[in-house]
Amino acid sequence: MKLQHLHVLMTVVQAGSMKKAAALLNTSQPAISRSIAELEHTIGVRLLDRNTQGIEPTEYGRAMLKHGIAAVYELKQGVKNIEFLADPGAGAVRIGSSPYIAEIFVSAVTKRLFRRYPRIVFHLVTAEETDRLHRELSERNVDLLIARRAGLFTDEKLGFELLYDSSFVVVAGARNPWVRRRHIALADLVNESWVLPPPEGVLGPAYLEVFRASGLDYPRTSVFAAPPGVRLNLLATGRFLTIAPISVLRLSKRPGIKVLPVKLQYASVPVGIITLKNRTLSPIAQLFIETAREVSKPLARRKW
Repeated sequence: MKLQHLHVLMTVVQAGSMKKAAALLNTSQPAISRSIAELEHTIGVRLLDRNTQGIEPTEYGRAMLKHGIAAVYELKQGVKNIEFLADPGAGAVRIGSSPYIAEIFVSAVTKRLFRRYPRIVFHLVTAEETDRLHRELSERNVDLLIARRAGLFTDEKLGFELLYDSSFVVVAGARNPWVRRRHIALADLVNESWVLPPPEGVLGPAYLEVFRASGLDYPRTSVFAAPPGVRLNLLATGRFLTIAPISVLRLSKRPGIKVLPVKLQYASVPVGIITLKNRTLSPIAQLFIETAREVSKPLARRKW
């Protein structure tokens, strides 16, 4: 078996026809057909089916593609490792995350690593949908994910390393009258002006859980905004309240933001590094992971 045969098979399936694959590979259609025939002869089974819509892989073809992609990836990874050994400061790393975590935590890791290795290229893939991030990792389009461990990310095929728990606190601007109170229940604040993510949005269920854990409905909200930076900016007026993860406050280090003494009862969700098991990571991806561990150390403390 030749790696070139695997490359041709992958291209034919992605293109959907021999003709399109030949154009992509800058070769002739007979050469493509010959390569597929040689691979099928070597394996001893039919890998492709032809129909009116084009070409699609058989069950054997899908199995070959699954392992073929891994083989091609490992070969490329070997080349990257050699490049890193020759020049440790150059190369690229691909990270997947949600926009929320990327804005605060992943950007902090990137800035710290970039100061040490300014020639590293960072590719950040963000998506609110966990199934898309799961697919990006499974198809090896990203090296790793920084994400909350929930839903698809509890898959036994994935490795998870805890960085911190996404603990929440109630915060206000320094001019807000509530900052002078020493004892506050969440129920005391439901009629205040809140800045919160939309309850029907991606972040909504987590915030809704915070209120329901105290027997409350989602409060009257004056401003619906998901990005944490926007919500914290509005607190400076002294008129609004919001709920934010402790990680956001520790990493953003915004002056004039006060944590109110409100005890929240809910199950926090761990945030960590998610990788494919039995996958060799590049030295630069390992550098990113080591830096993520450094940045997360202050976040491991649960209390503010």
